[in-house]
Amino acid sequence: MNRSLNINKNLIFFGIPILFISMLALLAKSSFFEIHPNRLSIGITIDLVLTIPVIYLVLIRKTSIPKTTVVPVMIVGMLIGSIILPEENQYYLELFKTWILPIVELSLVSYVIYNVSKAVKRYKSNKNEKTDFFTTLKTTCYGMLPKMAVIPVVTEISVFYYGFVHWKKRELDENEFSYHKESGTITLLVAIIFIIAIETFVLHILLAKWSVIAAWILTWVSIYSGVQLFGFLRSMYKRPIVINNGKLFLRYGIMNETIIDMDNIDSIELSSQDIELNKETRKLSFLGDLESHNVIIRLKAENILTGLYGTKRKYRNLVLHVDKNAEFKNVLDHALQQRTEP
Repeated sequence: MNRSLNINKNLIFFGIPILFISMLALLAKSSFFEIHPNRLSIGITIDLVLTIPVIYLVLIRKTSIPKTTVVPVMIVGMLIGSIILPEENQYYLELFKTWILPIVELSLVSYVIYNVSKAVKRYKSNKNEKTDFFTTLKTTCYGMLPKMAVIPVVTEISVFYYGFVHWKKRELDENEFSYHKESGTITLLVAIIFIIAIETFVLHILLAKWSVIAAWILTWVSIYSGVQLFGFLRSMYKRPIVINNGKLFLRYGIMNETIIDMDNIDSIELSSQDIELNKETRKLSFLGDLESHNVIIRLKAENILTGLYGTKRKYRNLVLHVDKNAEFKNVLDHALQQRTEP
């Protein structure tokens, strides 16, 4: 019964905007539009990028659907307008793309950051609990954005935050462990960024002889890739491995992470011997065999390893590098022993 009610509500929330869009599409292809193209193109543009999003916002105002989903509705309207309106009648649509849409997007990002900052302050009010920006950002965005948009938005904001905003040194507690100091990963990522910079410069010069536009496209893509890698690199300093409240939080920057319940741990082995990676045995590092390991954690039941952009992989055994692996094993063994004691 509840499921049928939810289906009916979704039909109303999304069906009405779709109905209006369909009517506008028919109008744009009608003979009446050919008689009054200028006036009707203004009206159709306003309806697609303003009226329909407002109607949608009114429909969802008392529901759990995030109000920020009105922005995708607005963008869909803009894209449909680009398709159904003749190119010579898209003047006002182009004005919207140039001036209004960037303001809307900037406002949305500012709104997300504002809510994240409030969430961070709430976490910090508890002095016994350290704040993890990435986790806080995900939690906040899931309450504000469509689920499909959360991980891409969170990743982009986190790359900028860890790469260029959060440079304050993070002191580790007794239950926290680093994993980047002795693994060689930082050196490898710095080398990759350096190679990207050199190749971008050389290829830009060569490609510019053929096409200046193609050269600049390649350059900006390379710069974006370099910024992404730099943000990934910096996030490793700020997201340590944590043992807390009966759970083991394993993180590899913002690239990979998993949460293991202590009761699910079968054994912890200190080993740097080669191990075959397969569907049951995964590496915490996204670099795979390029990075060494010194700890193997075997579980009683399958768990999920979450990667970049929300990719999920099952595993039974997890291979990782911990800088102070012996100390890590001792703390983890002690925590496991406490849970088994009556």
